[in-house]
Amino acid sequence: MSYLHHKLLHLHQRKRRNLINTTPHPRRHHHTAHIQDAPVKGAMKATAMTSENQSRHSQSDLPYVLILKPPPSFLLFGDHFLDSSKFQYLKAYESPLPLPQFLQEHAQSVQAIFSSGLAPVTAETIRLLPRLGLVVTTSQGLNHIDLTECRRRGIAVAGAGTILSADCADSAVGFLIDVLRKISAANRYVKQGLWSSQGAYPLGYKLGGKRVGIVGLGSIGTEVAKRLDAFGCSISYNSRSKKPLVPYTFYPNVVELAANCDALIICCALTDETHHLINKEVLSALGKDGVIINIARGPIVDEKELVRCLVKGEIRGAGLDVFEHEPDVPVELFALDNVVMSPHCAVLTTESFEDLGKLMVGNIEAFFSNEPLLTPVSLDG
Repeated sequence: MSYLHHKLLHLHQRKRRNLINTTPHPRRHHHTAHIQDAPVKGAMKATAMTSENQSRHSQSDLPYVLILKPPPSFLLFGDHFLDSSKFQYLKAYESPLPLPQFLQEHAQSVQAIFSSGLAPVTAETIRLLPRLGLVVTTSQGLNHIDLTECRRRGIAVAGAGTILSADCADSAVGFLIDVLRKISAANRYVKQGLWSSQGAYPLGYKLGGKRVGIVGLGSIGTEVAKRLDAFGCSISYNSRSKKPLVPYTFYPNVVELAANCDALIICCALTDETHHLINKEVLSALGKDGVIINIARGPIVDEKELVRCLVKGEIRGAGLDVFEHEPDVPVELFALDNVVMSPHCAVLTTESFEDLGKLMVGNIEAFFSNEPLLTPVSLDG
């Protein structure tokens, strides 16, 4: 029974009791009053039960969106953060069944997948879902989705668009400032009580005027360039093709870009072509005064070679949000003051998560309403 129904019934009963207590009625009238109350209670109870049954029936009719693993938004804001009146979630991670068996049991029900970077959407998964028409991801990177299989099956893909680009660019610039000015290292120096015992901390390096090379001038790379422009940095870039409308110097070769930079910021997508793009040759070209920042994907950098260069002092420092074998991080980096690290959280802010949640729900609702997706991913080529 709803609160409103309960309140109305309570007021009705109280009014009748007042009338009975203040007006002399024959006994049969008092008895009649209770008889007349019974249909009211019965009708209200029947109405409430009907409404509840309709709600359950309506919920069971909603299309299913599969979630393979709980996305970070669920962990931070709860399971109802991304609720919608137009679809319901099917949570594979709550089932004791092995994933292939679970997918086979629900093969005819699942029409969409909601995925974070934590849950790969493989060709095997896609092939077990014959009615699948949409994969929505919270990530700007798409390396966890088999795009070739999606293209073959005609399955639409929707991503984060540019909604995370600004926060990611902020993190990239923050890493660069931290490494150059030794902010995190100086913070540890003070907290360990070394200032009073060992005196002044070694000098850092200014950001203004530095030559910064950006690998991948997409939405994130462009936001990084805008911010560093304001600091008076000289910007150059490498990308799949030259951008005709930007004023920055283009280098078609990453080695050449690194040779003409003081800092290299990795902003490109992880693909077969970019795997270990930043290798020994690139790091050697960057040189002992060079800094590397990676807020893209760990495997873009040859991590063993990067660790070797940092330990031997062949480059000045690094700011790393991503790693090749997450969550495992090379232990050699822990003792290095010229390395600043974070646990793959460059894009994670409260504001970005709230905006991203609305965008993801909007994409799924658009799909089930036969409307254009808000942030479709092109699968051409």
